[in-house]
Amino acid sequence: MPVRFPSPLRPGDRVGVTSPSSGVPKEMRERLDVAVREVRARGYEVVVGACMDGSGHVSAPAAERADELMAMLTDPTVRAVVPPWGGETAIDLVSLLDWDELRAAEPTWLVGFSDLSTLMTPLTLLTGTATLHGNNLMDTPYRVPEGLLSWLDIVAAPAGHRFTQRPPGRHRTTGFDDFVGHPEVRDFTLDTPGTWTRLDGTGDVEAEGRLIGGCIEALCNLAGTGYLDTSAFARAESPDGLLVYVEDAGSDVFTVCRSLHGMRLAGFFDHANAILVGRSRARDHSSLSHREAVLDALGSLDVPVIADVECGHVPPYMPIVNGAHGRIVHSALRAELTQKLA
Repeated sequence: MPVRFPSPLRPGDRVGVTSPSSGVPKEMRERLDVAVREVRARGYEVVVGACMDGSGHVSAPAAERADELMAMLTDPTVRAVVPPWGGETAIDLVSLLDWDELRAAEPTWLVGFSDLSTLMTPLTLLTGTATLHGNNLMDTPYRVPEGLLSWLDIVAAPAGHRFTQRPPGRHRTTGFDDFVGHPEVRDFTLDTPGTWTRLDGTGDVEAEGRLIGGCIEALCNLAGTGYLDTSAFARAESPDGLLVYVEDAGSDVFTVCRSLHGMRLAGFFDHANAILVGRSRARDHSSLSHREAVLDALGSLDVPVIADVECGHVPPYMPIVNGAHGRIVHSALRAELTQKLA
């Protein structure tokens, strides 16, 4: 089952918006409208689904969310599906999706991160369809810092396209933008300097492999199941190894540590040539820092571990394509991730 890359979007194509996990509260609908206009400004038609209610932790009953997501992913006129954001319990959709039908359908871009990893990573592993981690619809209006790309740039790229992203050198450490009071906000508040850091030792790193990964709090619950079999994926599509990336949504460092241990024991990292770890907001404990938690769980793997990558919940955001061929370079003078859509 070769990796299948969706066709590049062209002006006039349709983009579906649905909430497989959390919907959008009424007070944030104006931000949603701003984000939709941003997508339409690229020349795309935007279709907003019925599963968007933000009054609870999910947008609709599980069966309705699964049906709407399936309909959009298998509709040949919908070329990309972009939820507003993640949420908490997208895991209730995993057993309701028709994975055989998704495997047979023409591939469609699924874009998102956080709780959406629960669906995106299995979609790549089970059907071979490339998925795009690293942006949500509500973040789309932000101006992209130098060195990074928007999901809108990647879904429009031609087959076989190669692109390189580099750390912009600044990130946000405190607070969140107020989408209620300022729905038009377009500039990231990047208040702290910083770049990638090698955790496992010293020396330059160059590693290659197909990219796979996602949010730790989402994926740890699928570890050891048939929905998260990275070993089978590696054997079929990347026998020389994988580039595995993980990031957390801000859980305490003990939860991060336990979850990564569980994923390692389940074989999630078995074929990793290198591991990329997203920058985290998790508070260090007096006896365990976030970096120490990562090394406690993954240090025994004897592969490079690169931390503070812009692939998670701390702005800005670096999109990563699950299934793309990747090459990571990290040295005193150079830090970059190159991806090829082939």
